[in-house]
Amino acid sequence: MLLIDTHVHLNFDSFSDDLDAVRDRWRHAGVERLIHSCVEPSEFSAMQAIADRCPELFLAVGLHPLSTELWTEALGDEIERLARSDDRVVAIGETGLDFFKADNRSRQIAAFERQLEIAKTLDKPVIIHCRDAASDMVRVLHDVRERLQGLPRCVMHCWAGTADEVKAFVELDFFVSFSGIVTFKTAEAVRESVAVVPDDRLLIETDCPFLAPVPHRGKRNEPAFVRSVAERVAEIRGLSLDDLARQTAENALHCFKLPQPSSLPI
Repeated sequence: MLLIDTHVHLNFDSFSDDLDAVRDRWRHAGVERLIHSCVEPSEFSAMQAIADRCPELFLAVGLHPLSTELWTEALGDEIERLARSDDRVVAIGETGLDFFKADNRSRQIAAFERQLEIAKTLDKPVIIHCRDAASDMVRVLHDVRERLQGLPRCVMHCWAGTADEVKAFVELDFFVSFSGIVTFKTAEAVRESVAVVPDDRLLIETDCPFLAPVPHRGKRNEPAFVRSVAERVAEIRGLSLDDLARQTAENALHCFKLPQPSSLPI
């Protein structure tokens, strides 16, 4: 079985003592490709060092909306430079809008729009974070699409909104990624969203070290646990685990233009 975890943060301190063991567990679980997302560009060298140890790991570079107090046009130029500097960079992000924890709307929108432009220029997907901002994000995306004469490939990561909200992003040809939230008892709206995403737009992720799925909830999340996400999504969609894993892996390979996996050392 081939699994692809499309969103991890392995550079966080919670992995500093046992990353090799974590890597061994994800390999045993069948995870053969991972996308390491980025909160701010200063993380990039640490992310590269992890990718040096884990050849199945690919990189994104960008600025998270909750870090946009750092935003300048020069930082946008730095994101583009870093994205060009390493062939393992397969995406821009994570970027997006978060109006739950911050209200600096104009700065978030400016940073988001610039990173969409970078992704379009480089023909890379953009990994998008959206919290309490779905309607504003749709408006921004339509404006950018008109200005750029099209959007880059977009991944709505860790979807936690409603089925009605996600339909607007499906109409924009987004890929939509589901995390361990889909296993939470209170997440019925997210499970309803799983049912409306087209087969060829569906992705899975852990967002580790956050949001460990049931039955691991309360623990540090890690890439091996993406199997639990896959199991729950498969159940919702009435698929076997093998079929769900195959479909989401094919989608991730296509979206991020990843090399085809081969057997990894165990």
